[in-house]
Amino acid sequence: MAYPASVTRLIEALKQLPGVGTRTAERLTFHLLRAPETELRELSDAILALAESVHACSRCHNLAECDPCPICADTSRETTRILVVEQPRDVAAFEDAGWRGLYHVLLGHVNPLEGIEARDLTIADLVARVTEGGVREVVLATDPDYEGDATALHVRRALSALDVSVTRIARGVASGSAIEYSNAAMLADSLSGRSKMDGPS
Repeated sequence: MAYPASVTRLIEALKQLPGVGTRTAERLTFHLLRAPETELRELSDAILALAESVHACSRCHNLAECDPCPICADTSRETTRILVVEQPRDVAAFEDAGWRGLYHVLLGHVNPLEGIEARDLTIADLVARVTEGGVREVVLATDPDYEGDATALHVRRALSALDVSVTRIARGVASGSAIEYSNAAMLADSLSGRSKMDGPS
């Protein structure tokens, strides 16, 4: 059946979200049609606040409402170690696993099929941070899949001329899986079992 234009517009907008198909978008839309106006306004305000208040930290590229982010500004963190992850959601996972060093978020991974190359990531900013001095270890915690491994190699090459130890998390995280779906115990094991990466051949 043909829906009113405003209903169709919301369905199409919801379909842009990851994992949301037409049927799910329709269910969400009709749920919102039955919801109290206060609930709709709260949702609308939350979405607007997200766009207005949340930005990438200029140092680590994690999401925050201040700059630098609370982790970079925390003087109790181990500033000699930086954990490199693909996405901001990976930071939350490693926080639960007990990591007390700093982070660097690449904002993606190398994927030539999607047109994403190493220069599109924040690798240059990571190199600049390490070049400033004081960092003894960079731990690569990209996803344990083809794209994550390729990304880790690009980061390793970029850091090869610098006096810093580059390690990779152990395979406590299953090959082919994503960091965000790993539990805290698995991530803690991966951190404790990390190994030094060989230099570029």
